Amino acid sequence: MSRDRPTGPTGPTDIAASDTARFLDLLRDGLGLDLTEEQAAADFDTLSDWDSVQLLRLVMVLERETGRPVPVGRVLRARSMREIQELVGPVEPVEQVTNERTDTR
Repeated sequence: MSRDRPTGPTGPTDIAASDTARFLDLLRDGLGLDLTEEQAAADFDTLSDWDSVQLLRLVMVLERETGRPVPVGRVLRARSMREIQELVGPVEPVEQVTNERTDTR
């Protein structure tokens, strides 16, 4: 697996700056974690407020916001938020995903 093209639940994904910003917004709004990109790339052991309860809350928030299942086993092996973001792929609100799927233009 190439680090340049991480694999999401449906295949390779490109993690763009806008995707990272949305993911960081989701962490802030959904979990109360206000992280920089550097902190999101750091090992969980360096995050003072991170624990297993936060991890479960993150899985619930990601599934609610994206409308997609989160690969929990793989998330449990992740060592950073960045790795979780790579596993999940782009974070788009359910309404946006639903509208894109039903748009027949």
